[in-house]
Parts: sequence; C-alpha cells; structure tokens
Amino acid sequence: NQKNEGKTAILKMQGKKVDEFDKKLLKEKKEVIRDEDNLNIEIYHPKREDLISTIKTISSQNGFLVREKKIFLPHLGYIKVENLTIKEAREKIQKRYLDEIEDIEVFVSFKEKKTNKVEVAGLVNTQIWVDAKTRLFEVLIKASLPSSANLFKSYILRGSSFLPVDFYRLMKEGDMSQNIYIENKDKIYIADGYSSKVYVLGEVHKQGAINILDGKISLKEALAEAGGVSCIADKSFIQIFRANVQDPKIFLLNWKHVIELPSSSLNLIEGDIVLVGATIISDWNKFITQILPSISLFDSAYKGFKNMGIIINGP
Repeated sequence: NQKNEGKTAILKMQGKKVDEFDKKLLKEKKEVIRDEDNLNIEIYHPKREDLISTIKTISSQNGFLVREKKIFLPHLGYIKVENLTIKEAREKIQKRYLDEIEDIEVFVSFKEKKTNKVEVAGLVNTQIWVDAKTRLFEVLIKASLPSSANLFKSYILRGSSFLPVDFYRLMKEGDMSQNIYIENKDKIYIADGYSSKVYVLGEVHKQGAINILDGKISLKEALAEAGGVSCIADKSFIQIFRANVQDPKIFLLNWKHVIELPSSSLNLIEGDIVLVGATIISDWNKFITQILPSISLFDSAYKGFKNMGIIINGP
C-alpha cells in the first residue's frame, strides 16, 4: 500500500518531484575552519626562540583570526586555511615552514569557533546553534515542537534544495535513517496542523474538513471524526474521490468491507473527499446540486470535484 511507504511515496502520487534520499546526508562531516574562526598556533624549534615567542604571544593575546579565508603568520605571510580541518591546516602550515626552516614542528587548535546556526520557521520561530555533530532529531527536540505540528508537511531546505527527509518517520516512528546531519544555514519549516485536510460529506452526522497531521488518516478514523455514518446512509455506497494526485481516481467501498479490513489498508491522503450516499446516485448533476452548499464551504473539496469533472456547471 503506497500510502504506508511514507512521505516520498505520497508526494510522488501527487506528481511532485522528489529527489532520492542521499546516504551522504547521514555521514558525519568533519569540523572545518571558516571565516571568523580564531586559531591557536604554536611551534617548536630547537633554535628559533624568537619565532616561537612571537607566535606564542599572538596566540595568547589575540589568536590567529581567519579573515577572507586566510590567516597571517610571521615569516610566512598570508596562508589560506578556510575549509581545512585542524589536521589539514597544521600539515599545510608545517609544510610551508619546513620550506623555510628545518626541524620545525607546528601545533594548531581552535581558540574560538564561530557558532553555526539553523533557522526554524513556521509554527515555531527560533534559531538553534549547531556544530558538525548535530543531527536533525536534536534540533527538532530543542525547537520544542507543539503537538499540533504537521510533521508530514514540514521540511528542511539546504540552499535552494528540499531534502527528502520524513519528519514523521523520524519523530513519531523513531526511524533514525531520517536523522541527517545538520549544516550551517539550513532552514527548517514546521507546518501547522491546519495545512492538510480530508473532507467527509454526505450522510454522516458532522460533514466537514478533518485535519491530518501525518500525511494520512484511516477511513475508519475519518468517518469517526465525522460522527459516524447516519442511519439513512446507503452503507454499500461509500465513495472516495482522490483528485489531488497525478492520476485521479474514484473508489467505491462497502461499509462491510471497511470494518473487516485493517485500518492501515484504507488510508486517506491530503485532499481526499469521502462521500457517503443515501442511495445509488444516477444523476450526478442533480446530486451535486443538492450537496453544493456543503461543498462550497470547503474550497479544496469543491476544487477537487471540479478538477475531476464532477461539477459540470460550477463557478
């Protein structure tokens, strides 16, 4: 059942482009040197006490600040260190010194690391400080997501790319295959609980829109939310209109089958319209005219019917 395969499967059904999950997203990145980082540098040499003292004084007083990707070193001048790890920077600096001075040993460490952050927007607005070891789960916990968050429609943006990560599987099902490493300047959007709906109309006690937080809801749950099927309903005639997908479909179900089958085999997705009829419908235009006032209250449901060509003369 495609609805049980998670966010990617549902989005593909809706005709949306979804990139494949790249396993590199789960690979820990090395901490690298960036602009505004401050470095401690020390050297050892059996004779060059002057150079040792100069570098030690700079490190202890101000440090070696990375500006425009470079640091300035006595005797060497400017040297580019941006995007190097501490180990790589040490090796590069030592090689440069060895070109000039024999038997020199270089030691490099962070004096002060510029803090990285991600922005969380939408239902939650905050900034979370991160480093190379920070993962998505930790960020979402720190963001204190309310229970009304729609995890299915929440997403993470890296540069201009949407990452194919399923927040619901991570936070509700504990699926750590979705627990990617976070990068500086990632943007996370948390959708609210009113952003995904299904519609239950016809012979139920409470017609209306039902919010779904997880990308899907079982048909049984949706009918229960609508107060149940009325006593005059034709229980052999429950229809599901799936208009919000590339290949729209209409499903006809019997209540007897609905109650016998597992809930997970009868899932509704965003934009689905459930219609419980009183009798077999032979004249669609006449029937739609009768329920049009109810449909018109729910703009998305109206558009769904209209897109499928069921409302012929609607506005």
